[in-house]
Amino acid sequence: MIDKTEKVSYCLINGSFIPDDAREVLMTLINDKISFHERNHWSQQERFGESSSAVVKRIEELRQTKGDVFEWIENIPATGMKLNIRCNIEIALEPD
Repeated sequence: MIDKTEKVSYCLINGSFIPDDAREVLMTLINDKISFHERNHWSQQERFGESSSAVVKRIEELRQTKGDVFEWIENIPATGMKLNIRCNIEIALEPD
């Protein structure tokens, strides 16, 4: 049984990547998150005729993040440097 105060943490990404691989990993992650929100938003509109401004705002935030990350990686000098990426997720129960 899960303790209602339990919080767990998992390492999703942990490694050094050449810029091209870092871009692919991060763009894939962000694109999947955008697609998830777009599908759910479309589903809500179809089922209930409602549009969630919070979801639309989150999609725009993710698109902005995607552009910022892409631009940042593109501006890395071609010096053979690697990017160290660490991404942890925390999961906790939230009361209704």
